[in-house]
Amino acid sequence: MLRNGLEPWHLLIVALVAILLFGSKRLPDTARALGKSLRILKSEAKAMASDDAPPSATYTAGPQPFRAPAPPSPPRAESAPDPAR
Repeated sequence: MLRNGLEPWHLLIVALVAILLFGSKRLPDTARALGKSLRILKSEAKAMASDDAPPSATYTAGPQPFRAPAPPSPPRAESAPDPAR
């Protein structure tokens, strides 16, 4: 019964209906708005996909345990030349 879902004459009928509904003056603006909406949808889908990706090695999620700073090391005494020698 159905060979192919979309024949060339189907596209012609869809184009004629679109021109009748929107008019030839508003059709380019409508197509531009549709393209803009599709670009936004595509960028949002990419953003959602990147949110689902595992975090990278440099990113650490959640609170980090508190580490006390290391105590300062005592100053090293520099050895002066021995005057007795």
